[in-house]
Amino acid sequence: MAKSKKKQSRRKQKKQSLPQQQPALTKAQLDSRSEDSGLIHAAIKGNQEAYKRLMKKYYTSLSHLIYKLVHDREEVEDLTQEAFIKAFASLKNFNEEYAFSTWLFKIATNNAIDYLRKKKLEAFSINKPLESEDSDYMFELPDSTYEPDKDVIGKQRAAFIEEAISSLPEKYRKVILLRHKEERDYSEIAKILKLPIGTVKAHIFRARELLYKKLRTQMAQY
Repeated sequence: MAKSKKKQSRRKQKKQSLPQQQPALTKAQLDSRSEDSGLIHAAIKGNQEAYKRLMKKYYTSLSHLIYKLVHDREEVEDLTQEAFIKAFASLKNFNEEYAFSTWLFKIATNNAIDYLRKKKLEAFSINKPLESEDSDYMFELPDSTYEPDKDVIGKQRAAFIEEAISSLPEKYRKVILLRHKEERDYSEIAKILKLPIGTVKAHIFRARELLYKKLRTQMAQY
């Protein structure tokens, strides 16, 4: 009886130690990957229509993902655009062993988490007193990222951004200043500039794309 139990235990351990096989992809998944691959290669070669098709294919699902983290529709729109811009700027680094959607969603999630950290959104704040049975106390985090030249780097980065914004074509510069300097919402910008809201969103996307490319070049040279 004891030997039988030992054999069963060994079989169980052996089964658990075997690597789990990934489930086979369905035909729809394979077709989707094949479509993405073709669009990615075309986009890398400069085909603008390929960029548009990739964005159209994943825009809704990506914005829904971000909304689960950031419950502000206009911020979701901005973060969705930023995720696409970052992904498109790094298409050459995409590993086709993985699904494009998985890579894109990871970029978007990291982007949203960075936003939440900066804004300290949701219910918890590191400066908010926490209730306990005895008393309130402050939760403090040490600044482990401090560097002596941090302020200098921050000022240089701000100067880079100002220079990059100034270099934009006027129609893009206006929307970026209204959106990020004056913190206007899309409908306000549309009224001020007397443009359809769809045009405003397209201009903001293009302006961010140009800024991201310019800032990447500047930071690489610095």
